[in-house]
Amino acid sequence: MPTKNMTDERLTKFKNKGKDPAKLREKRITECVELRKAHKNESFLKRRNITLSSLPDDDALSPDYTSNEQVTPLSIEEIIKAVNSECKESQTRGCQAARKLLSQERNPPLKEIVDAGILSRFVSFLSMDDEPALQFEAAWALTNIASGTSWHTQQVVEHGAVPAFISLLASPMLHISEQAVWALGNIAGDGPAYRDVLIECNVIPALLSCISPDTPVGYLRNLTWTLSNLCRNKNPCPPLSAVMQVLPSLIQLLHLSDKDILSDACWAISYLSDGDNDRIDVVVKTGIIPRLVELMSHKELSVMTPALRSIGNIVSGSDLQTQAAVDAGVLNILPQLMRHPKASVQKEAAWALSNIAAGPCKQIQQVITCGLLPPLVEQLRNGDFKTQREAVWAVTNFTSGGTVEQVVTLVQCGALEAIINLLQVKDAKVILVILDAINNIFMAAEKLGETEKLSLLVEELGGLDRIETLQNHDNDMVYQAAHNLIERYFGDDDIEGVKVDTTEDAFVFKTSDVQRTFEF
Repeated sequence: MPTKNMTDERLTKFKNKGKDPAKLREKRITECVELRKAHKNESFLKRRNITLSSLPDDDALSPDYTSNEQVTPLSIEEIIKAVNSECKESQTRGCQAARKLLSQERNPPLKEIVDAGILSRFVSFLSMDDEPALQFEAAWALTNIASGTSWHTQQVVEHGAVPAFISLLASPMLHISEQAVWALGNIAGDGPAYRDVLIECNVIPALLSCISPDTPVGYLRNLTWTLSNLCRNKNPCPPLSAVMQVLPSLIQLLHLSDKDILSDACWAISYLSDGDNDRIDVVVKTGIIPRLVELMSHKELSVMTPALRSIGNIVSGSDLQTQAAVDAGVLNILPQLMRHPKASVQKEAAWALSNIAAGPCKQIQQVITCGLLPPLVEQLRNGDFKTQREAVWAVTNFTSGGTVEQVVTLVQCGALEAIINLLQVKDAKVILVILDAINNIFMAAEKLGETEKLSLLVEELGGLDRIETLQNHDNDMVYQAAHNLIERYFGDDDIEGVKVDTTEDAFVFKTSDVQRTFEF
């Protein structure tokens, strides 16, 4: 049994509250378990070579736009000369040559172009509405520079590109407006500081004004990606006023059918719901949960994954927020996701389940009724370790808040044997969570007057040997928890004279005065 101090410390790491149903759940802190809401692949934060959906015919663009092969590339010295000239045609040719260099797949000369001292010229070209080809090439070059490191992005911002790009969103030429969307997405993707600079410059209303029934799907894809980058990052989170501005449009985008739009809109919701309960509440109140649950069954992994992440975030909130997801049918979808062929999906589903299992016994009963115990036990037995770790948390949360009957049901499904087998893992934190679960199961057995019978079952399953071995563990908390379990439940005289009916594959523990049984 864990010591009181250790128990108090661990309670702060649970979404549920241990045994106190009145206390709001608290999320498990990152140091306790390593899953957590891992960020979307960092390579998606910025984009260099994407295809604009709205490129017009060749003659609307710069000269030589499509005939790269026939044009001798300019050197950086020649680019500097062209960009700094007073001839619009030379300026356009210089910007285009810079853009082509910066679009190279390998080692684009980002720093060399910055060091050439021509960024201020590029930014000045953004306001030349009467020279759309020059405007476009300058915008593209700056976009590619902003796709680099934070230092590259900083150079673009410090040369005054942000207000210029926001103004370009209103360009009547769709390909120029879309280029600005892309550039602003790269700047927002750099991190919370520049995200907030953009928000303070009123980027959100300017972006949202680009959404209309006539907006091409390709343009909407880039716009949704940029909006998702404006929703990213937690230290600090985006201002609530900005969240309220962007949410209605995200909800609209989530009801489209394009998989790329759905993916980035779901990621945006996952970022916005990754916070305290007040942040989660803002998302829940939009009424989007049923659509997110629906998207958890989407055939595209790129949509299903962020939809599952969003729901996982929501069920890490309060009991009421979790119930909203349960009412929307999340428990009907989770069994298939627990058995999904991809381990990363199994892990996320197990994490969501662990937080639902941290709720009151009514929600725990819904977990049982919806058939989630068999896939949970399957993952405890056969899942990869990251999934097993989340499944172990599900068991501990379940045994912390469940009724005696619910805990008995869990044991009958094979969870006790499965977590005993996991006592051999090297991760001390996981071992502590398992010992906590075993202690909770013993507390349920005490209420039934069946502690001695449970002790025998644990011994028959090899648990006693493993717990005794843990008394030699390097981690002092593991040693203490194992020692307390042995001392309390496995004393010398604890398991004598126990009546056990043995069947071919089960132990059935009976008492004359209590109808309920522990059965494995």
